[in-house]
Amino acid sequence: MVQIHFVEVDSFLDFARFVCAFREYPLRVYAHKLNNKMILSCRLVLSNSILAFYTDYENGRYIEYDPKGGKETARVVNSIDSSSQYAPIIHLDSLPFPLKSYKKISNKFKTSKVLDLGNLARLTYDPEWPDDPKVTLLCFPHRKKWIIGYMSMIELVETVYCFYYVELDTEPDKAFIKYSGHKGVPAQFTDIFQHGFPYLPVVKLKKEHPIFGLK
Repeated sequence: MVQIHFVEVDSFLDFARFVCAFREYPLRVYAHKLNNKMILSCRLVLSNSILAFYTDYENGRYIEYDPKGGKETARVVNSIDSSSQYAPIIHLDSLPFPLKSYKKISNKFKTSKVLDLGNLARLTYDPEWPDDPKVTLLCFPHRKKWIIGYMSMIELVETVYCFYYVELDTEPDKAFIKYSGHKGVPAQFTDIFQHGFPYLPVVKLKKEHPIFGLK
């Protein structure tokens, strides 16, 4: 049976950043009920389970997202123009898989701790798919630390899903990482974009989920 695991993001803006930021094609969003409450969710399909990130419901047809040089705005709208990014919202009356709590997660991520943010940023480059970057980083509290990490996969006979992460002493207060390694400068959190630097969006979760495999 396919397992579906719901992970709540910290805010609607985090959700909009997840489905839109730096994506040539924003992700599809679903509107449906979870525990008798309407939500917006976006799914990642793993080998034998589904990871669904979600936030509170807002009525409309699209999520409109515009970083505006780091001054992000996001809202739900019914029509689009060419000045922003838009993720389509599909309203569902029912889901294809049952919603239940799983005591045993069949498809946990394999974890690997990375030295620092610069190494984590370089890890997001995939030489097999250089034109299809999946650059979103996830951030959540873990014990007395904060974790920021990157989801990846290794194609074997069975696909292995990995979560590479860095431990932080404090909660990040900016929504992007600016990578300056090619200029000899450490990676840093920021909310202001400058020409000539790559940026990675950071999506904050409400809390840790056991699927990420941390002990």
